[in-house]
Amino acid sequence: MAFKINQEILDDLFLRYNRIEFIEKDPISLPHQYTKKQDIEIVAFWTAILSWGQRTTIIKKAKELFSLMDNAPSDFIKNHYPKDRIAFDNFKHRTFNAVDTDYFLTFLQNHYQKNESLETAFADFILPNDIDIENALKGFYRYFIDNKNFPARTAKHISTPEKNSACKRLCMFLRWMVRNDSLGVDFGLWKKILPSQLICPFDVHVERIAREWNLVERKKADWKTAKELTENLRLFSADDPVKYDFALFGWGVENK
Repeated sequence: MAFKINQEILDDLFLRYNRIEFIEKDPISLPHQYTKKQDIEIVAFWTAILSWGQRTTIIKKAKELFSLMDNAPSDFIKNHYPKDRIAFDNFKHRTFNAVDTDYFLTFLQNHYQKNESLETAFADFILPNDIDIENALKGFYRYFIDNKNFPARTAKHISTPEKNSACKRLCMFLRWMVRNDSLGVDFGLWKKILPSQLICPFDVHVERIAREWNLVERKKADWKTAKELTENLRLFSADDPVKYDFALFGWGVENK
């Protein structure tokens, strides 16, 4: 039976799961292995994109991918030559294949040759009065596919609110980059997007707990529902609603 969650329980669970010890087996542990800003961004972005399926498999495949870059992703992305991509021909994770990998390399190389950070690929599309990241995600999608050689099949790996996707993986990536507190799980590297503008990543664990706790009413797991959840979480923390992603996700994982 659904019940109405309260502030005390949410805050207790936030502190319980928002700690370094809890992320050892989580994909966010991978960007924590790097110190350079651009390395963290690239590893976090690509790891988030690959984040579907079991967490152990996600981490294994992401490590395999970055090992092909000699574990120096930003240097590889900016300076590699076409011949260096041959090593990626056999990389595959679920429906993510060599065609997708090649275009991601192209996109990231083009971007970092002109920009210091991946932040601009999202933040440049936010409007002054935006209360959330919807326009950032829409703009990033258009920016990502804006290439005459863009392979149509790769579009499925970058979600957008325009298709009413919950955009779980991109919302998770932005949480990692934007949120900043003293507990050291999220990185807080980006300053042009505010924590208050983030949308909660709406994965299967979060969805189940959100429904059990009566935080969403919509039946579909889509963008509108992710926004509904975030609006309700703002009632508990207007400046940082997505901090409660830890509470929902952590409780969901430990109580399957």
